[in-house]
Amino acid sequence: GFGYTYIGLVLFLCGANVGFAPVGAYLGKELAGLSLRWILVPIGALIGYYIVKAEPAIQVLNHQVEAVTNGAISVKMMNRCMQIGVAASVGLAMLRVLTGISIQWFVIPGYIIALVLSRLVPDIFIGIAFDSGGVASGPMTSTFLLPLSIGVCEALGGNLMTDAFGVVALVALTPLIAIQLMGLVYKLKTAKRTQTVPAAIADDCDMIVDLEEGD
Repeated sequence: GFGYTYIGLVLFLCGANVGFAPVGAYLGKELAGLSLRWILVPIGALIGYYIVKAEPAIQVLNHQVEAVTNGAISVKMMNRCMQIGVAASVGLAMLRVLTGISIQWFVIPGYIIALVLSRLVPDIFIGIAFDSGGVASGPMTSTFLLPLSIGVCEALGGNLMTDAFGVVALVALTPLIAIQLMGLVYKLKTAKRTQTVPAAIADDCDMIVDLEEGD
């Protein structure tokens, strides 16, 4: 086990240092050189949307959730929510680089919303949401998105310490809200379904009584 872990870490860190980090920084500098700088926000959101597929820990979590819930929460649903959450976080990170808005204006309200939602959704979604936040900010995401944000900030001449850093914190935050919103929708649909079924049963019983009285 130690041998496998050592070899895996060496290969991963070599790939991150030689491949992901330089490519992310280079791509960020090139994107910042575009004439329309505000296009960085949708481009960043698009990168965040598709980078979820490259994060193996997310896929492991999604399949475990589907197995534990017996298919009630499918891999497709989890993937879609995670993609929307990470896309929003990278878009907000690019917005911060462009405008210099402090990260506290996103993190503090975001966690307040997440804590409020935790009082409204089923318990299983709370655990899944907080696990997904840690998984989304995994090694694949961090080693690409952080250099991307740093590259954009350097090209624009911004402050690296206040503007570029914080993308990982946002990536860890937005899936909390996205998964819990999915749980809220699931709860509302389940409640509506449970109200519809007894009403249908009552209608069937009334019809049977009417038929018996007619006989």
